[in-house]
Amino acid sequence: MAVGVRRIGSVVGVITSFTPAQVRAAEERSGEELRSGELMRRAAEGLAGVVAARLPEGTGEPGRVVGLVGPGNNGGDVLHALARLAADGHDVAAVRTATAHEGGVDALRRAGGVLLGEDAGPDEVAELIGEADVVVDGILGIGGRPGLPEVARAWVAAIDEDAWVVAADVPSGHDPDGSALHADGVFADETVTFGVPKPVHLLPATSAACGVLTVVPIGLDLEDEDEDEADGRPAPAVRRLTRDDVAAVWPVPGPEDDKYTRGVVGVVAGGEGYTGAPLLTTGAAVASGAGMVRYVGTPTPEALVRAAVPEAVHGDGRVQAWVVGPGLDVASSAAGSAAQLDVARAALASDLPVVLDAGGLDLLDGPRSAPTLLTPHAGECARMLSRLEGDEVSAEEVVADRLGHARRLARATGAVVLLKGSATLVVPPEEGAPVWVQADAPAWLATAGSGDVLAGILGTLAAAGLPLDLAGALGALVHGVAGDDANPWGPVRASAIVDRLPATIAALLTR
Repeated sequence: MAVGVRRIGSVVGVITSFTPAQVRAAEERSGEELRSGELMRRAAEGLAGVVAARLPEGTGEPGRVVGLVGPGNNGGDVLHALARLAADGHDVAAVRTATAHEGGVDALRRAGGVLLGEDAGPDEVAELIGEADVVVDGILGIGGRPGLPEVARAWVAAIDEDAWVVAADVPSGHDPDGSALHADGVFADETVTFGVPKPVHLLPATSAACGVLTVVPIGLDLEDEDEDEADGRPAPAVRRLTRDDVAAVWPVPGPEDDKYTRGVVGVVAGGEGYTGAPLLTTGAAVASGAGMVRYVGTPTPEALVRAAVPEAVHGDGRVQAWVVGPGLDVASSAAGSAAQLDVARAALASDLPVVLDAGGLDLLDGPRSAPTLLTPHAGECARMLSRLEGDEVSAEEVVADRLGHARRLARATGAVVLLKGSATLVVPPEEGAPVWVQADAPAWLATAGSGDVLAGILGTLAAAGLPLDLAGALGALVHGVAGDDANPWGPVRASAIVDRLPATIAALLTR
């Protein structure tokens, strides 16, 4: 399931993250607040409050907190937070690198906290860290390089498995830009970030190291930013929809709408060898609120759809968007396959939005000018890149750098790329456009037919006129929530997701 996000002092909505460079620029714009230490004071106050809430209660003994402190301002945030905790009566200590924030060091000493330097014996340091109820990671900040300093590796190794690990701003040792997870980095139970999230918190390569994300406002002018750049501020690097956002963006019909204005979805799916996919895709499109669904298939799945999805209309006709590919075998010579492929190719040649899934991905041989949403998994992404760019790409390479390869595919095709995985990436083709990341689905949704359901939801949203990157993020969110609703904490059939969709959408619309 998704990593939880808390925001102190604000309402949770679309979660936006900004790059380290954007954050540093915002800090510089804060001028006097930065120079006077006001930003650090706010960060330390918020961090101290979170740490205090994580200490054991009811023991009658002060909580033990140990900070791991590096040389930068992030270490200063931790030292000042520890000083506040010490002043409140907690048992507080810090281990520090040879250089550390002088003001923070002085504050902790004045408050009576213990401070060990690099000259302390390794056994003494390990014992101190191992006795902590809460360990606060302030080794590296957003300007840190991947990997930990050698001395810090020993610190991290000494953390007791029962301690609660809180990372200040970012978990040390991992790429702040979220590109790669490092084995020797800090794996936090909770990350307290200051001002705004960073890509490391949301992107799938590194989010697992962050634990629960708590956002503490400190007054940066990036906070509460949206995609409107009229004020000259930068667009976010990464965005994530929350359940609270669904009601604002889901297409809800009005009193003057009819089935055509609500959006007609054309589905080209299945074949004589894959008969289940069209049932799931057409069923999901109907269940998610399409005004009408047209189905184009071969004889066997067509008969099955007629029986199971009586709402579907059969044959080619006027639509607002196409879904092409679930269960489609482009090499089939079975009865009806040639006519079905003719419709698929005509859809790609049209100026209508097209969602390309599974077998449909094989039909795209270059950039398409009309709006296009590709929905590959890692293996399909690798095969498309290999075919389109001429250099062999493996699924393992895609998994190792999912965002990088999704961007490559988006550039090669001019399409929005929805790369499936434990966290779903939605990457527009435009240079510098924000990336969507959704992590709403339980692992149980990695099951046959689940992608066919997602394709149907995406078709409904595309036919309703949503921008395809937003459609991808919104569809992934609702698909994941419906999967969890269908059987919380347990296995789920793809058909059960379809059945659950209307109730899930209704619940999200009325939050």
